[in-house]
Order: sequence, then C-alpha cells, then structure tokens
Amino acid sequence: MTNQQVNKLSENTCPVCGSKHLIFFFEMLDVPVHCNLLWQSPKTARNCPKGDIKLAFCPVCSFITNLAFEPALLEYSHAYDSSLYFSPYFQEYALSLATRLIERHNLYNKDIIDIGCGKGYFLMLLCNLGNNRGVGFDPGYIEQNNNVNDQVKFIQDFYSEKYSNYKGDLIVCRQVLEHIQNPKSFLNTIRHAIGNQINSDVFFEVPNALQIFQKGFIWDIIYEHCSYFTPTSLSLIFSSCGFQVCELNEEYEGQFFCIDAVPKKGDVPVSDNSQMCVVNRIASDIKSFADNYRIKVESLRHKLKQIEDLGQRIVIWGAGSKGVTFLNTFKKFHIEYAVDINPHKQGMYIPGTGQLIVSPGFLRNYQPDIIIIMNQIYKSEIQAFINKLKINPKLITV
Repeated sequence: MTNQQVNKLSENTCPVCGSKHLIFFFEMLDVPVHCNLLWQSPKTARNCPKGDIKLAFCPVCSFITNLAFEPALLEYSHAYDSSLYFSPYFQEYALSLATRLIERHNLYNKDIIDIGCGKGYFLMLLCNLGNNRGVGFDPGYIEQNNNVNDQVKFIQDFYSEKYSNYKGDLIVCRQVLEHIQNPKSFLNTIRHAIGNQINSDVFFEVPNALQIFQKGFIWDIIYEHCSYFTPTSLSLIFSSCGFQVCELNEEYEGQFFCIDAVPKKGDVPVSDNSQMCVVNRIASDIKSFADNYRIKVESLRHKLKQIEDLGQRIVIWGAGSKGVTFLNTFKKFHIEYAVDINPHKQGMYIPGTGQLIVSPGFLRNYQPDIIIIMNQIYKSEIQAFINKLKINPKLITV
C-alpha cells in the first residue's frame, strides 16, 4: 500500500474506544470471505466470493480491526457449518464449560438466550444439564429431529433489537463478536434489551488475539473475523456498554477468551491507565508482526518445497478456518486433500483452492506421507485416528 492509502485508512475510528489513530500494519488480499461455507465442486470453490484483509491496531485500547471489511459479502446460511462438536476433545470442553456456567450462575430451571447458537448443541447442553429453557438465534440453524424438546426454541435469524422481548437469566454468545464490525453497537443492543433486569448475566467467548499476534497463530486471520480482541479491549468494550466484568479467562489451551459480566446501573469506568503498559507491549508485537508473518510463511514454503521435491504425499487435517487459510496461502503446492471428521464437510470443497474434503478413513487407501495438523490442540485425537487406520505418516504441526 502507498503511504497515502495507509494514511487514509488510519483516519478510521476505533469501534471500541473511539480513537481516530488506528495504525495499519498488515494485509492479505483476495482471500475467501467464508471459510466455513463450503462448495459442491472444485470450480465453484475456486470462484468463491473473495475480499481483502487490511488490519489496523488501536494504540489506545489494543483493538484490531479489518478496515477493508464489507459485511454485504457474507452470507450465514444453512450451508454454513463451523461446528467443532464432532471432536471428542471439543465435546469434553463444551461439557466442562456448560457445567461451570450452570454452577456459577445457578442455572437450574432458568431461561437462557444463546446468540449465534449455530446448530444449537451448546444451548441444548445447558438446557438438558440444568432443566433450563432456551431460545437460540442463528440464521444458519437447521431444524433438528434429535434431542429438541419444548424447552428449547430456535429462531433462524440474527439477534437484533426486534427480539428484545426475549429475556434470559443468562445470555450466551460464543464465537460471534469477532464477526461483527461494530461490536459496541451490538453489545449496546443486548444491554438495552436487558434493561433493569439486573439478574440477567452475560457470557461471551471470542478468539484470543494475543495468540494470533504475539504467538504467531497466523492461520486464524480470516475475513469473517473483522474484530480481534485482547483482554484490554474486551474488558473496555463491556465496561463502556454498561456491564461490570466479573471474570475474563483464557480457555481451550489459551485459544479463547471467556468473559463473564453483569449489567450495572449508573456510570461505569471505561478506562484504566494501568492497562497502558499492557497495550504498549501488544503494540510492540504488532509492529513486528508483518515481518514475523513473512518469516514463518517463507520457512513453511521452503519445507513444503522439500517435501514436494521428494515426491511425498501431503494432506492437511482440519478443513475449518485454519485449514482454508493455510491452503490459500500455499495454493501453488500440490496438496490434494483436506481431512475433516465433520461428516457435513466431507465431499465438499475448500473455498479458494478447491481441495476435496475427505473422511479420516479415506487415508487408509491414500497412504499420505505427511499430515499437516492445522490445530495442535487435536494432535492426540488425530494420532488415535491414525493408529486405528494402521498408517504411519509423519505428523507436522504449523
């Protein structure tokens, strides 16, 4: 980008704190706008809608946003599937999280709202464990025949002020806020809907931006995520929208931030000077991020070239966001298949590059030499699959 273009971008206002001094620091151009909206043929997959990622950092609150984000490009339809519930490891996490929420918020025979409920698994878990009543909102929800009872209702729509008549003792919103260009407006809508119902608590889960920009989890940079939260920016946005933050923790081996908050009457402090040292440390990492990204990509490109020169077969394991980003970054290399345990993804094709998504059982005959694991958190689980298949590929985590 030219200096003129960067200066123009920096005039944008931070949607969290209102600062007008956003700092442009990284771009990825012409990437698939959806990673979890899969395609039925290689041609349509390669010709999927694409957009640009131009990330800017707020030096005041440490929020990171995609200045090139265009919401109109996205379509969260029934074909959208980001579910992780086919993973035993993730099922264990979800059960543990649901149990903790029920105990912490005394959720027994209570009302729960789940905003962005996906296919409804977590909401049904909360309702079944605590004999609760639930309402889930998601345009991508598909009617299920199993485990749905009169205690749970699903609305195939985005949550908005028109649904403010639905009240909950707990409002759950997991892996949604990062998809919203103006998260403050979204939180204000929820706070307005709660009104004076002080007993209505909220629980949000978002990706951990520190892992991405400090620890180099670069495959988590995707178009759908226009908002990236650090602990500082996450606390600030809840405080500024009329909530008191009770807990903010890292979960899922540090990959997620989970925040518990309660509505608060009256003025709420919206800044904390003691956090500036934290923001400054993050700013230092942001400054070097683009160079670190290039170094990591070049190192992997060299490794993939070596593997290709040896004539070895490569597959990736994980056809979600990380896998889609990885394959689009290295689209010039011959990686023919992506493995995923989600049966709804199998037989579909990767956006942007067109690899066929296959089941683990496919590998028994394909016999890959290398399996690239897109999320190291599942390495033991993947190894168990491989042992059952009685194949012996080399596992690489990236």
